[in-house]
Amino acid sequence: MLLWSPRSRAAVLTVFAVVVLVVFVLPLGTVLLAGLAGNWTGPLPSNLGFARFGEALSGEDLASLSVSLQTAFLSGGFALVVGTWAALAAREAPDWLRRATDAVFHLPIAVPSVAIGLGLLIAFNSQPLLLGGTRWIVILAHAALVLAFAFSAVSAALDRLDPAYRQAAESLGAGSARVLLRITLPLLAPALGAAAGLAVALSMGELGATVMVYPATWKTLPVTIFGLTDRGQVFQAAASTTLLLAVTLISLMVLGRIRGRAALR
Repeated sequence: MLLWSPRSRAAVLTVFAVVVLVVFVLPLGTVLLAGLAGNWTGPLPSNLGFARFGEALSGEDLASLSVSLQTAFLSGGFALVVGTWAALAAREAPDWLRRATDAVFHLPIAVPSVAIGLGLLIAFNSQPLLLGGTRWIVILAHAALVLAFAFSAVSAALDRLDPAYRQAAESLGAGSARVLLRITLPLLAPALGAAAGLAVALSMGELGATVMVYPATWKTLPVTIFGLTDRGQVFQAAASTTLLLAVTLISLMVLGRIRGRAALR
């Protein structure tokens, strides 16, 4: 570390702890308490209970949670496949093409997500690709937004990959497909797991582009939460938000276990 004295280290850790507490822990704790609160007219909530969580696990909220999970895993899977393919293809390309590919795949995160949603809505609102009003335009919007992170994670892993493994397999007569399936992809498995987890987490919380393109039959949970707050149902929105956080964390834990097993292999 750059700080050598125990006092300076303690001061830095204290400041860091205060920042984490104020920026992350207190807001999330407030959301949890609001979801449990029956009333909140004083400094602390009162009549705590799980009634609102029961409502969040039924009706429109439960349907929206199911939609969010389906959208996250479908868009994340699509982004992972396309991002991995692009990273592998760009690896053997000239430097100028690699830079161009990198710029193209990072373009969706360089502009507001609302612009991405509006662009997709205009582009796919007529034949021959009429996706407007269907679930697929929502999935496509999420995939476009998380694609950059999948591409970046795989590209970074490829840069750290020792070419000796591939060269040894090729020297023993293995073809390109065999090297890819038996050498490259297994070595990339931890990075693929990390990319999948990041894509799912980002998709679960995406709102800007979704609001622009979603049909009434395919409403994600963040859209439902936004609607609740817009109608003044803040406590119910807090319960649904807590549920969204819990499901996202569980999904990441499952993907993390898969990633850990892949790393051990």
